[in-house]
Amino acid sequence: MTFIRTEIRDGVGIITIDRKERFNSLDVETARDLRKAGLQMARDDQVRAVILKGIPGIFCSGADLKYIRNGGDRQDLGYLQPSSREVGPGYGEIFKQILEYIHSTISEIRRAPKPFIAAVDGVAAAGGLGVAICCDLVIASERSTFEWAYSKTGLTGAESSTFFLPRLVGFRRAMEMLFLNPRLDAHRALEYGLITAVLPVEGFDEQVLAVARQIAQGPTEALGIAKNLMNESAGMDRLDVHLDRELENLARITNGAAFAEGLAAFFEKRQPDFQAAVAKSVRDMAEAGPAKGRS
Repeated sequence: MTFIRTEIRDGVGIITIDRKERFNSLDVETARDLRKAGLQMARDDQVRAVILKGIPGIFCSGADLKYIRNGGDRQDLGYLQPSSREVGPGYGEIFKQILEYIHSTISEIRRAPKPFIAAVDGVAAAGGLGVAICCDLVIASERSTFEWAYSKTGLTGAESSTFFLPRLVGFRRAMEMLFLNPRLDAHRALEYGLITAVLPVEGFDEQVLAVARQIAQGPTEALGIAKNLMNESAGMDRLDVHLDRELENLARITNGAAFAEGLAAFFEKRQPDFQAAVAKSVRDMAEAGPAKGRS
């Protein structure tokens, strides 16, 4: 069963993430299907504009933490590892399994010679925020919210968020979103420069489609070339390098005690105690050290 739906209407490709029971989060299969859909839409000459959307009330909440907590797909994880060793402890390799597909999708969106429009009707948080803001246009409904959210579980940020936020909202507001994690409503997100427009909830999908159709009727090749020139002027040639850095750092941090505490707190619906978790980890390591030396 796939949670990614695609259709083409009047030259407009529509990709829908529909995984309501997991709050439109992405496990490895859904991330893989999203990448496939993105590639197909980006490279289909009959598609002249693309809408990326969720379901009413939810855009995307990023990587599926339940899937990650449960250990991912151990058989599928094998391609990330040399054949001589098993998948190591911690959560880093499981995150990597998902994020390599998401990051590939983001890279393809930026390279595509056509516009990608994020239609955000509801929550865009953590990786969902990154997937939205990497698009060329972000059109939000009045009930939408945008949130950094990574720090709630002790994460460093990925899915292009640390690349695009300073470019879109400026350095100072990017720092505000990182350290204070405000939940921005649609109108505040528009004020910040995070999104393109705010539309009423009623008739939202039809209004976004009308915008996409208008673009699809334009000079597609010229628009694609101009998009590429603007990408160059904005330093998008650094995006893939930065995505690799995001992946490397997030995979490393998720193997530590702080993320383990953040993940446990998330599912136990409590506030995480990051300092206590790290202190306990340090004590455990100190106690294990002499024991190993005596063995």
